Amino acid sequence: MITTVTLNTALDITYTIPQFQVNQLHRMRGYLSVPGGKGVNAARVLQTLGESVTATGYVAGYQGATLLAGLESETIPSDFIVLRNGETRRAITILDPMLGTSTELIEDGPTITETELQELRLKVESLAKDAAWVLLCGSLPLGCPTSIYAELAEIAHHQGAKVALDTRGEALREGLQGKPDLVKPNEHELAELTGISEDDDYGTLQAIASLLSSDTQLIVVSQGARGALAGYGGTFYRIQIPRVHAINPVGSGDSMMAGLVSALHKGQNIVEALKQGAACGTANTLHTMAGKVTLQEIGAIYKDIQIIPV
Repeated sequence: MITTVTLNTALDITYTIPQFQVNQLHRMRGYLSVPGGKGVNAARVLQTLGESVTATGYVAGYQGATLLAGLESETIPSDFIVLRNGETRRAITILDPMLGTSTELIEDGPTITETELQELRLKVESLAKDAAWVLLCGSLPLGCPTSIYAELAEIAHHQGAKVALDTRGEALREGLQGKPDLVKPNEHELAELTGISEDDDYGTLQAIASLLSSDTQLIVVSQGARGALAGYGGTFYRIQIPRVHAINPVGSGDSMMAGLVSALHKGQNIVEALKQGAACGTANTLHTMAGKVTLQEIGAIYKDIQIIPV
């Protein structure tokens, strides 16, 4: 089993508005509302890939109940902690297919208490006992210490699970202290962490090298349409992806993480894992819904991905 942990879940609401303008009235014929948050998106892809998955984390209020109902309708197994106060946030994306733009509006989530933090530690400990991998995903809600991912990584490792980390800022910096097996920042998040320039591939490779260790053996840095750079052990790779007609990039990093972990869980080698991760991330862009991929799309894109040692 693979467990995904999303502390800052969201209802992902997507509006498609051609020629979107500020200070104007826009009427939508329809919109998409689905359970979201990085770990939830990853769980959706993992299920598509045939993995047994459980999504956990926090939900709250009416929007949290709606999120849980959505997961049930998608038949994604979940075991969330329901908070006593607050509301699960909404993450609104406005897509303009005419201009090719994507605008995101994200609410604050609920505030977590110390009692609820302890519930989380116990929940992850319980689920990690039966998990091959635990994915720690996304931003932290108010009240969560930036050390929480390091704590959860240590708990998961103690139960025999491997750990993948995908977050940013201080949560990423401190999360590395938990010695995750896989880290997947994007180039902006890595630049925030290390001070390199986002478009400096040489600097990115140096930063990857500085973060690799006997514990953290795989780091993959996603670069949007440019593909990705990765380090595994003492070898570094450029991941080149095919050009596609992208509809919505939201959730592509989460999809890449899911593809990587699924391949590693199935015993595939590093090149196969990098190709599957990149194929899942690219396939995600073909849909309005985050974390939406199909096996047919993944297979077609996989054939056109190049993994080049550098």
